[in-house]
Amino acid sequence: MAPFPQSTGSISAVAAVTGPGPPAPPGGKGTREAAQRARDERPRERCLQLGPEGLSAVELLSLVLGSGGPHGSALAAATALQLQFPDLRELGRQTPSELAKCLGLGPAKACALVAAFELGRRLQRAEALPRDEILTPPSAYAYLAPRLRDAREERFVALLLDTRSRVFREATISVGSLNASIVHPREVFRTAMSHGAAALLLAHNHPSGDPRPSREDRDLTRTLVDAGKLLDIPVYDHVVVAAEGYFSFREAGLIG
Repeated sequence: MAPFPQSTGSISAVAAVTGPGPPAPPGGKGTREAAQRARDERPRERCLQLGPEGLSAVELLSLVLGSGGPHGSALAAATALQLQFPDLRELGRQTPSELAKCLGLGPAKACALVAAFELGRRLQRAEALPRDEILTPPSAYAYLAPRLRDAREERFVALLLDTRSRVFREATISVGSLNASIVHPREVFRTAMSHGAAALLLAHNHPSGDPRPSREDRDLTRTLVDAGKLLDIPVYDHVVVAAEGYFSFREAGLIG
């Protein structure tokens, strides 16, 4: 198989990958646009015949994009995206403004891509933690990983538990660097008390990919556990989420 051409930041640079498609009949701009629409409809037809599982990542991306632009078909744009982001998880980390500037996609297609990835993350979370499941560190990680594992900034969240240790609400406490000045017990337990939580499971992510807790993580956990004891809202666990896995303070014996 011939190697992919190197991406140059232009959709037209990937014509060798997608192929020129059927030749446009003579007749000017209108017939050229008709030929481009025909190329864009190929993945749609294959999806109807085979289902989405029968399509390649490029074809699925082209369906999300919907149509091509001034530089080529939706398939050409999708191929250019895959060349620039071979790892779909990396593509899913991009913000709308970053994607809008990427290869001339524009804001509408950028928002469509971001929305598709967010729907996938929400589906993963919905499937990971049924309403009646008793929370455990592995199930907490499965629930939190789709949103926290690949985030590029540190996020601290609190899962509010009922008397049967089931999650009934999730609250984001802070976004940014994790330290005591941002994650304060007052904010954590104000949220818990306002919603009548019986207990808390706390979590934050490590963008570095390494789930091992830092000294600051340990100090913060100790402070929050002590505050929970005073307020009779125990901290059930603190889970560090990362690309390489998770660390549970409860599993490690650091929360009794």
